[in-house]
Amino acid sequence: MTTSPESITVDEMKYGERAIAEGELITFPNPRIGRKYDINITLPEFTCKCPFSGYPDFATIHLTYSPDQTVVELKGLKLYINSYRDRYIPHEEVVNQILDDFVAACDPLEATVKGDFTPRGNVHTVIEVHHQK
Repeated sequence: MTTSPESITVDEMKYGERAIAEGELITFPNPRIGRKYDINITLPEFTCKCPFSGYPDFATIHLTYSPDQTVVELKGLKLYINSYRDRYIPHEEVVNQILDDFVAACDPLEATVKGDFTPRGNVHTVIEVHHQK
């Protein structure tokens, strides 16, 4: 007998699944306030589900930002990104939502999120969004 993910309670989840479900963007104080610098993060194992077919979509997410008062903590970012794996969400919304959540969490001077989605059916999609104070 198999159990569907919807019927599993939080207590029955594995510790990694609980961490992902609770994942949020965490920040800490920028150690170099006043100096403009860029942070480049690559997340090569992004996955979500196509809202129309239910097939998995895979992408590499590129995040570049110039911090202001705070910097994002990488473990929290990893868990936040992994929370998309069971979401039915279009590519365009993925990239825009990541940027919105990132800006809300750490209010950077500038941020760019690029989603480079693995080709499927001979179609390769790259979506890039930008924020600037």
